[in-house]
Amino acid sequence: MKEKQFPSAASWRDLFLEYLRVERRYSSHTIDAYRRDIDEFFDFLQATGELPTQAAMDALDHLDIRVYLSELYDQQDARRTTARKLSSLRSFFNFLVKNDLVHDNPFVYINLKQQPEALPEYLYDDEITTLLNTASGDGTKPLQFRDRALLEMLYATGMRVSECAELTYAQLDQPNLMVLVRGKGDKERYVPFGHFAATALTTYEQQCRTPLMTKYHRKHDRVFINRLGNPLTAGGIEYILKQVMQRSHLPGSLHPHMLRHSFATQLLNGGADLRTVQELLGHSSLSTTQIYTHVSQAKLQENYRNFFPRAVDHGQGGPNDPKQ
Repeated sequence: MKEKQFPSAASWRDLFLEYLRVERRYSSHTIDAYRRDIDEFFDFLQATGELPTQAAMDALDHLDIRVYLSELYDQQDARRTTARKLSSLRSFFNFLVKNDLVHDNPFVYINLKQQPEALPEYLYDDEITTLLNTASGDGTKPLQFRDRALLEMLYATGMRVSECAELTYAQLDQPNLMVLVRGKGDKERYVPFGHFAATALTTYEQQCRTPLMTKYHRKHDRVFINRLGNPLTAGGIEYILKQVMQRSHLPGSLHPHMLRHSFATQLLNGGADLRTVQELLGHSSLSTTQIYTHVSQAKLQENYRNFFPRAVDHGQGGPNDPKQ
């Protein structure tokens, strides 16, 4: 598909995208998302009779952006999608202001009303065990060893699915049970993993990876492979997780981040400090990690209500009971 071309403001967009690629070192997927959000805004300007020229961009004010926000509401975009689009455009105009291309950022005072953020979903210990046992199956098929090792590593390290898909043996320090994870923006972090994951990896390599790589004459360093010996993609990992969840007969669905959420929640429930969890997850901001403290507090309150005898009035008569 031929890329859309707009009058002169398109050159500003391209400068901004190049800045994201070279200086911010954003991934191609992230840059494509910024491009779509900016082009959609340009489409809106054209549809309202205002070509996105440099002069027109400089003349925009917060009232124009309010009209655009109404357009997004009419499209019935999810709140998270609308927030992302506004964030993309706010960053774009910040870039233009800093480079003296426009005088003001019309998005700077536009904010969505705050709503309580949904707590991350996570799995309980027995659910994790069920998933791992389901992935193992009867232990007669090579790919069952891969699926077990895959789940063990995702849960043991809190890696993102994309990080796991890109994992190579050069990043693994198996004798010391450490992995060098390459995250967003090529940021690196060391994460330990335990003996369960290490054993699953070794078994997978012996029973699955080596035989398949030999059979199909493959030579590469990626840890996780598909049935033909090629590197497993992030989409392939998501498909495997979905299939394992269906075979487990557990309620609900398993989205890719749930093992990562479970990893973080288990650490905090076990007494790990927030900074440690931030480092292990590869979060650039502590505020991103703090959402897990709410999960931990919710679990704390649940345990308190379930196990402390005077947490809930069970009809025995308490200090506020009018019969006392």
